Amino acid sequence: MVKVGDRVRFLNATGGGVVSKIVNREMVLVTDDDGFDVPTLVRECVVVDSGENRSENKSAASQNIPSKEKKIEDVVPEQEDDDYDPGEETKEGETLNVFLAYLPQDPKKLSVTDYDCYLVNDSNYYLGYNVASGNGSMFISRAAGFIQPNTKLLLEEVKKEQLNDLEILRVQLMPFKQKKAYKVKPAYDAQIKINPVKFYKLHSFTENDYFEEDAMLFPIVKNDGLVEREISAESVSEILKNKETKLPAKVSVSSKPKQEIVEIDLHIEQLLDNTTGMSNGDMLQYQIDKFHEVMQQYAKSKGQKIVFIHGKGDGVLRKEILQQLKHKYASCYVQDASFLEYGYGATMVTIK
Repeated sequence: MVKVGDRVRFLNATGGGVVSKIVNREMVLVTDDDGFDVPTLVRECVVVDSGENRSENKSAASQNIPSKEKKIEDVVPEQEDDDYDPGEETKEGETLNVFLAYLPQDPKKLSVTDYDCYLVNDSNYYLGYNVASGNGSMFISRAAGFIQPNTKLLLEEVKKEQLNDLEILRVQLMPFKQKKAYKVKPAYDAQIKINPVKFYKLHSFTENDYFEEDAMLFPIVKNDGLVEREISAESVSEILKNKETKLPAKVSVSSKPKQEIVEIDLHIEQLLDNTTGMSNGDMLQYQIDKFHEVMQQYAKSKGQKIVFIHGKGDGVLRKEILQQLKHKYASCYVQDASFLEYGYGATMVTIK
């Protein structure tokens, strides 16, 4: 029987390490030479050096190790998971979908709030997991263990000052089922990059299928396929730069087929050729008037999607547009426009 402290090699994969934890009768954590905890099935481990043999060969001086380090539990513990009933499995659940999710503890104070990090397992499979952060070559494990099928698990509370530590994350997953035959899936090892700025943007947190609150979801596995990485800070800058150069000189508010998305650029320089003598308040009012003009033009076009490009700026125009939508066009559906298409500075309205 594999025990804590045994050095093992993997039966059907390259590598090995030292058993650091007995998870249950079928699963152990193996710490490899790089310090990563790898969830591994017991039947996939071959003992190459018993921990007991190494203990017998220690010198007398090493016997002064504190007792708490000597009494490492090497008996397979009883696990509540053995009695866990995952319920009726679904056909869709045979396809693996896994996400990391971040929820602000106080959505109204994004500049100072802390965040809860969840692992979402949308499948019929148990998952052994390890989530680590690092610099791309060296990592520190933030959370490791097992998650049951079709559940979400709180991994950690992330303090505001720790957000920069999340820029490069390594997520390792191993799917399996207990006490039943199942289709074997590969172990997943994903590295994702997160732009910390996203945590300070309210529109980064969206409605989703897994939480009542808006959340920021990062896909790790989608439809059994590994998602290699998220958009990096460099990619974000490049997208915004390209978007800037591709904006049309002026977008006319002409009639378009209902199925097409209408794009309205509300940047003042796109609406007026000359703003001499206009105050900031005058320009804002002109932009809002243009917004109302468009909304009235398409008021009876149910299903029509309109993208208002307002830019990032200091957020005054965006805030005013959202206020108008909330109070005067409450029946319309409002969401942030596609990040990849418009960057951070656009809002999509669907006429209802």
